[in-house]
Amino acid sequence: MADGDTRQGIQVISRAAAILRALREDTSGLSLGQIAERVDLPRSTVQRIVGALQAERLVIATGGDGSIRLGPEITALSEAARYSVVEMCRLHLVELSQRVTETVDLSVLRGSGMIFLDQVPGTHRLRTVSAIGDVFPLTTTANGRAVLAAMERAQAEEIVRAEWARRGIGGEWAAFAAMLDAVASGGLAYDRDEHTPGISAIGAAFADSAGELHAVSVPIPSSRFREKKTAVEKALTATVREIRSRLG
Repeated sequence: MADGDTRQGIQVISRAAAILRALREDTSGLSLGQIAERVDLPRSTVQRIVGALQAERLVIATGGDGSIRLGPEITALSEAARYSVVEMCRLHLVELSQRVTETVDLSVLRGSGMIFLDQVPGTHRLRTVSAIGDVFPLTTTANGRAVLAAMERAQAEEIVRAEWARRGIGGEWAAFAAMLDAVASGGLAYDRDEHTPGISAIGAAFADSAGELHAVSVPIPSSRFREKKTAVEKALTATVREIRSRLG
């Protein structure tokens, strides 16, 4: 293949990825014109790429207005990737839980919340347990804060302000942004009785091969948080470093 053909092929893939990301951000669907505006491409180019994506069931046209949405093949690929991440992380979660004798959770950012994908319960009689599939907010949880700190600040601010408005919470962005900067610098996020009274947590974020943000978190009854904090920080940092290394 000539260099020009190679560059053109890469450009088409890049443009298709931009279109898919635009559709991911608006699950209600977008018209061709709206997509063209969001990805800054001519409508004719968008129409051509969308046609190819439709043929592969990566996008579908729905409703009387022909809005374009992500298709079933994207869902299948997403589920396969999610399963792969859970399987890959499972042994790391088990080893971490054994090391700190506390519950360990794996969650993923989905829309405006953190969805729990896996959990290894701790060995203490008094322990914290959440159900797989539970959705936690971002601004008051260790896993949510870890993921927010991994984002560009403009994106994080938009998400944070939307959550504050949705939950009727007053907040000061400058102070929250400073906290996210500290999380990004240190690698660990904290929830000290802020999401659930009596439970504190430490979390760390990582991105999978598709760029989706995940977090490993260790919730701990606040009555023993101080005594466990240093050991959990060290073990969690090592675990997430190993996960990132495996993901490349």
